[in-house]
Amino acid sequence: MVLEEELKRWKRFRDALRIDERPVFDDLMDECRRNASAAGATALPAKAEGMFLSLLFSHHKSLKELRDKIERINRFLEESNRSH
Repeated sequence: MVLEEELKRWKRFRDALRIDERPVFDDLMDECRRNASAAGATALPAKAEGMFLSLLFSHHKSLKELRDKIERINRFLEESNRSH
């Protein structure tokens, strides 16, 4: 698999991280794997471009979900304050 070959190239970066940071890196690489088919479908010239796009997508999706949750919490708090 092309993705796994690219991830092997990044192993030295992972190894250079502090031990407590490595699980974060591993999670990031798992995000790449989750979106591998979409990244592969783009036929970008460099393998890493698809990986970066996959990671950006994943982060954007997470940020959007967090923003939506914060918005719902804020609406709930505003409604609670109005009723008191």
